[in-house]
Amino acid sequence: MNAPEWMRADWPAPPGVIAGTTLRQGGVSGGRYASLNLAAHVGDDPGAVEVNRERLRNACGLPAEPRWLTQVHGAAVVPAKSAAGLPEADAIVATQPEAVCAILTADCLPVVFATSDGEQIAAAHAGWRGICAGVLEATLAAIGAAPSAVLVWLGPAISQEAFEVGKDVREAFLARDEDAAPLFERNPGGRWQADLAGLARLRLRKAGVSQIYGGGRCTFREAGSFFSYRRDGQCGRMATFIFRRGSRSGA
Repeated sequence: MNAPEWMRADWPAPPGVIAGTTLRQGGVSGGRYASLNLAAHVGDDPGAVEVNRERLRNACGLPAEPRWLTQVHGAAVVPAKSAAGLPEADAIVATQPEAVCAILTADCLPVVFATSDGEQIAAAHAGWRGICAGVLEATLAAIGAAPSAVLVWLGPAISQEAFEVGKDVREAFLARDEDAAPLFERNPGGRWQADLAGLARLRLRKAGVSQIYGGGRCTFREAGSFFSYRRDGQCGRMATFIFRRGSRSGA
């Protein structure tokens, strides 16, 4: 069996900060979940998920088990040091070395954060509901640093060309900010194509973040690399993670 594949975040990360997103190859799950499914809540065999998570830890050099969340498409943020069990939240922040913040996606936008000194990191699950509800701003608030001192990387997510939504989604964003209008394009069927990464960038910039990277990979179109709920329905999930190496890891 091949080793798990992952893409390293393409950003000028602070020293010792490692972040990236897994690809779908290199696991042991079969069928709809083939092969590196990392989610325990989607109907996959629990034993296969545990093997896949062990492979993730080994292949990516994770210093600890990720602090997994019960993601609910909201704006709640939890600190890694108190994230016991599976707390209901869509973002997690850490200040201690070797704590692994992680979220699971299969079309929603994964977002990682780091302060320029590397002392604080975070990961957020940003679907359209979460972005509209303010999960990105809530994550920045939990970090507590000046937004100008925060770097952000946007991982793979569904692209605007593949993300069709109804007028309710567009209206929800416009009610918060009319500047979101150009990020929705009407399609021939009278519905809208939403730019999920663009909506995240808009909210981050308005919150004061200027160092924003990534956001160019499409989960829907790249079937060989990513799971996609919109494309396949029941399917696996990728993990996007971030951690800071401690002195024991050579930082």
